[in-house]
Amino acid sequence: MKTDDLDNFFIPEVSEEEAKWEKAKARELRNSQWWKNKRSSGRCHYCGESLPARELTMDHLVPIIRGGKSVKSNLVPACAECNAKKKYMLPIEWSEYMENLKK
Repeated sequence: MKTDDLDNFFIPEVSEEEAKWEKAKARELRNSQWWKNKRSSGRCHYCGESLPARELTMDHLVPIIRGGKSVKSNLVPACAECNAKKKYMLPIEWSEYMENLKK
């Protein structure tokens, strides 16, 4: 496998139409009672910080652009800071990032 192939190993081709569909599903779930209950814990999935529920954002563990879907098992509450830092990272990439911060 060439280096170019390794750089794109985990990034499937996600069309703009597919991304729009997944974002629409996420918006729908954001208005659901399930999501309201999920974020009522008041804890960021990543850093564990306690925040008012209204300050938690919805984050895809596996980002849409990396092939993630807007399904309950792929959505977690996150503080704005963690969500912004995580961007398009996969869970394993985020874990490595957090470990490197501790060093």
